[in-house]
Amino acid sequence: MNAPASAQPTGPLLRDIHLPPAPSWWPPAPGWWLLALLIVLAVVAGLWQWRRHRHRRAEERRVLAEVDNALALWREQPQALAAGLHQLLRRAAARLDTRAVRQGGEDWRNTLARMPVDAATLQQLLNVEAAMYRPHAMLDAEVAANATRRWLQLAWRAGFSSSARASAARPIMDEVRP
Repeated sequence: MNAPASAQPTGPLLRDIHLPPAPSWWPPAPGWWLLALLIVLAVVAGLWQWRRHRHRRAEERRVLAEVDNALALWREQPQALAAGLHQLLRRAAARLDTRAVRQGGEDWRNTLARMPVDAATLQQLLNVEAAMYRPHAMLDAEVAANATRRWLQLAWRAGFSSSARASAARPIMDEVRP
């Protein structure tokens, strides 16, 4: 039996199930804040490392340019060229070990040998030191400059390593013998 149409309610008695509104994207959950903070820190650290690396490379280029300047100035004067290259070697060695400024003989040779250069390069660097004291020294300017460049480049990069900094931080008096 059907109820007459007038007996039916005009509106629905039961409404359909309504879902709650979608959650708002703002404010984000704490995990998203933490992720955003980590991303910002990673970007800042990356920029800092990149800038530091660029600065070190620019300084390395300046040091190597000093070798070229010395070569351009004193190519025809072997004694003056040797003195200029030796000064650059001493300055770079002082970054690795403060005692290098006053070293001579076997100690200086050991300081130069700390860098992984071949025996020919090491011998050429020792020839640079010897030519500095000879008025009529025979010194192949290009070979001496290339040997100096190789050693300076290795020393410059090693100067930023923690082991080189630790050895440079040792007190000067630790090798004083009674």
